[in-house]
Amino acid sequence: MKNFYRDGGLVISVTALIISLAALLVYIYTCSVKIFWLSAPFIVLIGGFAIGKLIQVTRKTFQYYARVEEELDAKKNMSIQNFPMSAVVVDTKEKIVWCNEQFAREFEGSCEYGSPLSDITDYSVEDFFKKDGITISYNSNIYSVHTKKIDEDEKGELALLFFKNITEFKTLQTEKKLSHPVVVLIMIDGYEEIISGALESEKANVSVQIDKLLEDFVSQTSGILRKNSSNRFIAILEERHIAKLIESKFEILDKAREIVVDDRLNVSLSIGIGRTGKTLKESEQLAQQALEMALGRGGDQAAIKMENGFEFYGGVSKGVERHTQVKTRIIANSLLDLVSGSDKVYIMGHKYSDLDSVGSSVGLTCAIRNLGKPAFAVCDTETSLARNLIDMLGEAENEEPVFMAPDKATEEITSESLLIICDTHTTQLIESEELYNAAEKVVVIDHHRKVVNHIDNALIFHHEPYASSASEMVTELIQYFGDAGKLRAVQAECLLAGITLDTKNFVMKTGARTFEAAAYLRKLGADTVTVKKLFASTVDNYKRKTQIVADAEVYRKCAIAPCDFYAEDMRITAPQAADDLLTINNVDASFVLYKTMNNEISVSARSMGAFNVQLIMEALGGGGHQTMAGAQLKMSNIKQAEEQLRAAIDDYYTNIMKVNSNENTAK
Repeated sequence: MKNFYRDGGLVISVTALIISLAALLVYIYTCSVKIFWLSAPFIVLIGGFAIGKLIQVTRKTFQYYARVEEELDAKKNMSIQNFPMSAVVVDTKEKIVWCNEQFAREFEGSCEYGSPLSDITDYSVEDFFKKDGITISYNSNIYSVHTKKIDEDEKGELALLFFKNITEFKTLQTEKKLSHPVVVLIMIDGYEEIISGALESEKANVSVQIDKLLEDFVSQTSGILRKNSSNRFIAILEERHIAKLIESKFEILDKAREIVVDDRLNVSLSIGIGRTGKTLKESEQLAQQALEMALGRGGDQAAIKMENGFEFYGGVSKGVERHTQVKTRIIANSLLDLVSGSDKVYIMGHKYSDLDSVGSSVGLTCAIRNLGKPAFAVCDTETSLARNLIDMLGEAENEEPVFMAPDKATEEITSESLLIICDTHTTQLIESEELYNAAEKVVVIDHHRKVVNHIDNALIFHHEPYASSASEMVTELIQYFGDAGKLRAVQAECLLAGITLDTKNFVMKTGARTFEAAAYLRKLGADTVTVKKLFASTVDNYKRKTQIVADAEVYRKCAIAPCDFYAEDMRITAPQAADDLLTINNVDASFVLYKTMNNEISVSARSMGAFNVQLIMEALGGGGHQTMAGAQLKMSNIKQAEEQLRAAIDDYYTNIMKVNSNENTAK
């Protein structure tokens, strides 16, 4: 109506101006006052009539628009009052000053004048001024809340909030997510080895127990189960049941361990789940990746492929050694084909290389040289922890040097060269990442349990988590090299030193194949006394080791030794001290914390097998084996690092150690 008043006044003013101009034009045109005064009455009469008509039309128009505005205001108020969406007006103090009927019904008891908005939600009014609004819950209902500001009045600025009930939509959305099909691949670890030698009746009994276990599990869900082979199963489950599996920490793994074969071996399962697949095909591919990861970490665990990596559950049992040599022979033949098609071969280990890394690299380098192919062991001899072995080899070898610096290898490598990585399978730990990036043909030989960020472009990925060491794996391979695999005594001693280190003098992770590899090296002339001398230490090293052991404290059957000092040989001393701590009664695992040259904290972890130190180190960002692992913490406070370690141990006992009691009950 304000616009109407403004426009009507403008029309009247313009009309009066036109009449005045008409009278003036008559006077100018005639130049006669007499004619002007004779025509003036007629002009005024006509103008007055026009003004009267204009006022009459204006009044009627004003009355019409006034009625329309009143009707619109009434309709607007009625529409908001009867709006099917809840609406409420709040003031600057977030007090309710008005609400419609829908709001009064849905928010009964919260729509009284002056009631605070906090009775409905913890959000403030400003939080709702988002493009998509905010979702809240109230009385088992879910609302999407949007708002707009109302013109300011005498009391201040008001805000109008709209509450859209989206409970049904959210319920359907949740149901769709929970009913999403997920592929689950299940494999019996080492099934052929477990049942070999067992009676037919025992084999049938074990097979029936496993089938019944899995069928009983799936029968509690809405999924299906199919047996692909004697040791492989595939199941299609809904997402809701995967969540229950995770909540139970995959209790099915514990129940599988209760199945005993021939009163001596426990059955274990490896499970791969592709949880984030959008289609069944994609879910099956992700489940296969997860299963391979579970097997690569030693089996007896479940791996779930997520968008940003993997989640692992279980994995507390020792890996089962595989006795078959078929895979090794196939790998050896494939490796020989790659070597013959390459101009040069470079063998590289991990950073701060130890006896196993250097020993496996040297053994493979010498075997390939015996084939007539140029080969070099890439190693930073300045930072290596196997200086004794490097010096021993340098004194014994009179031919071309075996070792090559990483920088020189990076300069010389070509597109036809072959790079073999030993004793690690992750780019974060290799000796030279630049050399790896320059190589077009890569082979990996490793025995550590598989980690998430592993090398995925290898032509051959020879991964055997059941092996004791990379040196053992290389020894098995070179036996299929023919005469080239017959190394000299000093070269065989390098491999034997690697095996001796990782098995703790043939105590830990030692299987039949370990002794077979050692026997082969002994036939080549490897001297055990010479190998033993490689482990000799200085007096200062021995004093530091005894100091570490003396300062250790036992916490929940774990010996923890924090070392608040730095020494150049701590990377050697700390693992040795961790090994010595395992000789203490009622100690299942040992952890030595020490400062590095970069003023960070490293942790060296060891166990005798009853305690999985790999899981503890993974919780701290590291990894390794069940009996030997490590981690590096980006902090300088040794006390803070110890607190994190103790928290990880507490979590381990809470979520994992209950499995051991189940195993003992089964036995």
